[in-house]
Amino acid sequence: MGNKEWGQIGTNYIKGLFALGLQGLFLMICLGIYAVLVKTIHVTTDIHASIFGVLGYTVLLGIMMLKSGTIAKSIMNAH
Repeated sequence: MGNKEWGQIGTNYIKGLFALGLQGLFLMICLGIYAVLVKTIHVTTDIHASIFGVLGYTVLLGIMMLKSGTIAKSIMNAH
């Protein structure tokens, strides 16, 4: 990180590390929201609606877990 030519590599490495930490924070927030949403689903006589509700929340959680790295890198401006 000392000279001008190699300084960009070190700076991008530090940005990548902070983006990784931010991604972990996003994952914990997503899992917390998922737990609250699944807890609010009431299992009644219509079991299909409950299963599809859990399935929908799970698909949304999976998409957000896959996109959390991209979002964190774009916030930290890491390549």
